[in-house]
Amino acid sequence: MLVDFKNEPFTNFSLPENKQAFQTALAKVESELGREYDLIIGGERIKTESKIHSINPSNHSQVIGIVSQADQELAERAIQTATQAFESWKKVPGSARARYLYKAAAILRRRKHEFSAWLVKEAGKSWAEADADTAEAIDFMEYYGRQMEKLAERHALPRIPGEDNELYYIPLGVGIVIPPWNFPLAIMVGMTTAALVAGNTVVLKPASTTPVIAAKFMEVLEDAGVPAGVVNFVPGSGSVIGDFLVEHPLTRFISFTGSRDVGLRINELAAKHRPGQKWIKRLVAEMGGKDSIIVDNDCDLELAAQAIVTSAFGFSGQKCSACSRAIVHQDVYDQVLARVTELTQNLKIGDVANPDSYTGPVIDDKAYNKILEYIEIGKQEGKLVAGGEKGPEGGYYIQPTVFADVDPQARLMQEEIFGPVVAFCKARDFDHALEIANNTEYGLTGSVISRNRAHLEKAREEFHVGNLYFNRKCTGALVGVHPFGGFNMSGTDSKAGGPDYLLLFTQAKSVSELL
Repeated sequence: MLVDFKNEPFTNFSLPENKQAFQTALAKVESELGREYDLIIGGERIKTESKIHSINPSNHSQVIGIVSQADQELAERAIQTATQAFESWKKVPGSARARYLYKAAAILRRRKHEFSAWLVKEAGKSWAEADADTAEAIDFMEYYGRQMEKLAERHALPRIPGEDNELYYIPLGVGIVIPPWNFPLAIMVGMTTAALVAGNTVVLKPASTTPVIAAKFMEVLEDAGVPAGVVNFVPGSGSVIGDFLVEHPLTRFISFTGSRDVGLRINELAAKHRPGQKWIKRLVAEMGGKDSIIVDNDCDLELAAQAIVTSAFGFSGQKCSACSRAIVHQDVYDQVLARVTELTQNLKIGDVANPDSYTGPVIDDKAYNKILEYIEIGKQEGKLVAGGEKGPEGGYYIQPTVFADVDPQARLMQEEIFGPVVAFCKARDFDHALEIANNTEYGLTGSVISRNRAHLEKAREEFHVGNLYFNRKCTGALVGVHPFGGFNMSGTDSKAGGPDYLLLFTQAKSVSELL
């Protein structure tokens, strides 16, 4: 009998013992900064001349780690190694593969604060955001292990006289896993372990801005006893090895989380048949969002303001689920805008190693410059009411920024910014608010703050997003509770952390025997 899945609890940092434990973990990570990390192919560690220098976004002068980068020759070796490993790994029973995940989850749980400290340093996450990221990684492994045990059970089909019929779910083959930098532990772990527990082997190309966290997770998989070659760690630039891995005829599937443009390119490359390729490649993609919170005229206005601020500025708005559009009924527009402005101006921005900092830097110089450009665009498209400036020197800090009176078709309301910027738009009534909410090419998350049951039911049917929330923020999906994935240009609606997710990494085989 399977034990019911339970989400990993978040750490209460108001307790002195937890605060001290996390400070100890930060000190441990500080002592390990600047180390070198190798590629791992078939269990062998490989150094290369080409390196990625991972930088602390809170402090430009601090090098987190130096990571070897693969060229196409090593990428080829990784795919060949994964192909060979697949022949034995696919024969391991699903329940046994699940136990590898349970072991890895237990190891990560024991090292929870250490990994969260790496997230603070390499990704610029606050203590709370980092703790939630690590908890989600643990949840993914526990959840997918239990889902695999269910999937591995005998699936009997309706009988007809004289026949026994059964359905099996078998693995696909070699997968290329390309995770994002914004959840460099949780999403990377979820994508990787879902593929391997389903019986596939993986070539993992981590995000170039957060490769050290992925290297550290490879230690966890090794400690858990995952056989060499099942997961191959191959950092490298997209221009050098990204297209190569996607196009390779031995690649069976690609699991990707990132921008719309990169996702569409992967989709295009994967769709083209290559010599020696025996299958149609499968793409599992999550490609971002332009997410809205609708505020009705009959609602808890304080709840609405808090939800907007938390959803827009947690982790400096660097979540595909972040609220970047507040669509507010004209009757309460001024009150909600005033309260959001007040809350935003009181947010503390700074180095997230300090627990008093609510939000920290954006990830790198490219994001920093892009977001500042959007703020200048916003000054032409709306009224700046909070923020709009650079933050403290020494890191990639940008003040949480609020624009008011933005047209629904403005760039600020249509384009994914991926930073601490939210645009306010006034709606005439609830129908108008829904119309605005659905006017982008994305469809990932959304929220409605309302006491009106008829309006909530209308939104349930007509608000076209993969994850819809009522009277709460639009970020913070929990594994198993809020299966996550969106519509339209937000991706393939893969529903990570949901009961259907592992099916994307398997294929169904029907067997009938004449009795």
